[in-house]
Amino acid sequence: MSKRLQVILQDPEYREYKRLARSRHLTLAAWVRQALAAARQQQPAGDVQSKFAAIREAAQYSFPAPDIEQMLAEIEQGYLPGPGEPPIPK
Repeated sequence: MSKRLQVILQDPEYREYKRLARSRHLTLAAWVRQALAAARQQQPAGDVQSKFAAIREAAQYSFPAPDIEQMLAEIEQGYLPGPGEPPIPK
């Protein structure tokens, strides 16, 4: 379901937004929807406290992990072709 949003702007502000929309070959409404979507993308998802709580909970666990050199070597090994496979192009 669509909803209408009314925003009151001063004339100079309105003209500037209209110019920006036109420069991108968009209607003002389409430009505003894109601007709102971009603003929403910049906002963190979820609240900060729950994110910190998840990090604190995860930090309580201790999992075995190799040192960084071994991990990098294992990653590189995964890029190598197996027996009978063609070489991977770069």
